[in-house]
Amino acid sequence: MRVEVDEPKCVSAGLCVMSAPEVFDQRDDDGVVILLESAPDADTHEGVREAAGLCPAAAIRLLET
Repeated sequence: MRVEVDEPKCVSAGLCVMSAPEVFDQRDDDGVVILLESAPDADTHEGVREAAGLCPAAAIRLLET
């Protein structure tokens, strides 16, 4: 799996961080998503899929490999 984020689309909801904190974080100043790991370990895939599905701005893109 590869993960991409579209920072300009991010609305700073933080659902990604709650679903997969190993993969996502937020900037302190405006809450925009920070991608910590673009190729996450298999044990985090479920949380990453959940984060992508919950993102209200559809700012997370998953590329299944």
